[in-house]
Amino acid sequence: MRKNKTYMDKLLTEKGFRVKFDQEYQNLCIAEQIAQARHHAHLTQSDLAKRINTTKSAISRYENAGYNKYGVALLSRIAKACGADLKINFVCRESRKKYQKALKLK
Repeated sequence: MRKNKTYMDKLLTEKGFRVKFDQEYQNLCIAEQIAQARHHAHLTQSDLAKRINTTKSAISRYENAGYNKYGVALLSRIAKACGADLKINFVCRESRKKYQKALKLK
């Protein structure tokens, strides 16, 4: 059975849109993982801020999908404060394309 293309499917075929979408999605994923690690460690934003010597508002920014200035040092400090390990993966574009095709087939 063939799936009908949605407006989003059409937008994702446009290279400029796709690049921006991927960047925003990556930021959203990082923000979400920070919040999940904090919750898993049973920390408030204030607690985490104290542990990494910053402010509650900074933690709020890091957990916001609009933030895009993450660095490895910052993410390492957050992970350590939450009792987690930081793991960074590079995913080959070909692997990602195969994965996306597999999802569309389901």
